[in-house]
Amino acid sequence: MLLRVIISPNNITKLRLQDLPHSVQSLKEILQDQLKLKEGFILQYEDPEFGNQLCNLTDISEIPPEKTTLRVLYEASPDPDEADLSLSSLDTASLPSSSNSPRTSVGPSPGRRSSLWPSPFPVPNFSYDVELRLQKGNDVYKDRGTLLNITRDIKSEVLDKIAQAVFEVTAYPDRSEIDSVAMALVNKHPCLREPGSGNGWNGWRMSIAFKIGNYRQKLRNAGCEEVKVNERRGSHEEGWPGLKKAKRAEVNFLPDHPAGQSEDTLEKDREALTVEMEKRNPDMTFINAAMDRTFSLRRKEIIDQEPHVDLVKHRWPALFMEYQVNCEFQRITMVALQRTFLKALETHTPKLLKMYRTRTAHFGEEMQTLLDSLDKETSDISEHRRTVALRGLPLFVRDYGAERILRTCLNTDPEEAYTKDVRMAVLTVVEDDGGAGASASPHIEDFAIVLEENVVIHNIRNFPNAFALFFGLLYALNFQYPKELKYTCEVIQKVFLSLGDDCSARVQSFKNKLLR
Repeated sequence: MLLRVIISPNNITKLRLQDLPHSVQSLKEILQDQLKLKEGFILQYEDPEFGNQLCNLTDISEIPPEKTTLRVLYEASPDPDEADLSLSSLDTASLPSSSNSPRTSVGPSPGRRSSLWPSPFPVPNFSYDVELRLQKGNDVYKDRGTLLNITRDIKSEVLDKIAQAVFEVTAYPDRSEIDSVAMALVNKHPCLREPGSGNGWNGWRMSIAFKIGNYRQKLRNAGCEEVKVNERRGSHEEGWPGLKKAKRAEVNFLPDHPAGQSEDTLEKDREALTVEMEKRNPDMTFINAAMDRTFSLRRKEIIDQEPHVDLVKHRWPALFMEYQVNCEFQRITMVALQRTFLKALETHTPKLLKMYRTRTAHFGEEMQTLLDSLDKETSDISEHRRTVALRGLPLFVRDYGAERILRTCLNTDPEEAYTKDVRMAVLTVVEDDGGAGASASPHIEDFAIVLEENVVIHNIRNFPNAFALFFGLLYALNFQYPKELKYTCEVIQKVFLSLGDDCSARVQSFKNKLLR
């Protein structure tokens, strides 16, 4: 395995590895050891599927075989020569701005996160005196089994640092995530165990949850958008919509603006972006970089104002490009949408089809028709198998009414016929061939996505890609999962994309069958 590693503009080296490490963390450790790198960096790689543009490396399997180029990005640059590589974007950090950009650089955003919830949770280092007392307390506990006398200053320091560490990953951790933090704390420092608690950390869990709530209030007072958006405007207000927070494993749900930037400066970027999109041959390099720079402004509009799709499309036309749907999803979740989804679909298709055939009688005529179409197919078998596996998923998880979302129309139908009163749909457009026999398979001309009576994307190459883009737009526009595809979308999120672990009973049962 040959790697070209870009550490800084003046420090680019070649590194040959005998075998590819089993994880991204292992690769980081190898680079730290062999290239003498400091901690606190992420890796990006040149993705051949997107014209060798940079994407964050979150899964070791994403690295192309034989050779690739990696770029080291520091969250806080340890060297002045590396200042231009500070973490300011996800997959377009190094893209230059075109000449019509209002600015040429953007500073790092304090609210822009770069990782999913870690397992196990890495307990932060505390102040020197507290670390010293914990170390000695651990030694005494190991020798004598005596627990540390936890003073107020120790507990305050521990809770403060943990609240900050948790917020670096999520502003609103759920019960299981807080449990994992408390468990990791006691595992690392067993002298902090609580003798009156069955597992040794129940009290810490409650203290951490309370401290995180206090920390959110501090950040709200400081103007942090992610928590400020949930500030009640008065207890008398009726119809308060509840918390606006990440509920589907979003890493960057509502980030703050980049350092040194304001809504006014980012609005100028948005205007320049809109002008560029009106050109016959827009500068894609500029569009990609501008979309990344304006991510925080776009999310604030979508989360806080909840605009209609036609307004979003007017203000952010680039958001409905296929490539930018993938980029936006990765900015929000740190997961490469289409690549991860299609790879998971390819992996699970054989087992899915086997499960469908085993229980065909339980799902009626529609499932049998799907499987019959697969048996009759003679061309592009692999793609058709994936399509049947995906189309059969709503039937298998009993998403009643999925046909209202997964629709078919004729290419001769007027647009208003298949968009009127349609909130969301994935359209399969087939050729209107009235002379064909009843047994002939219709020729598919196009796939398209409809949101709030607008065809937002069309000319999609196949059904799996169309469904992936539809799923990505649900995240990009902060739409709830449609009730007709509630469990299907949960399967895509938690089983195919591994975003979140707490499955509903129905999806957990499906997952057990699939992975058995």
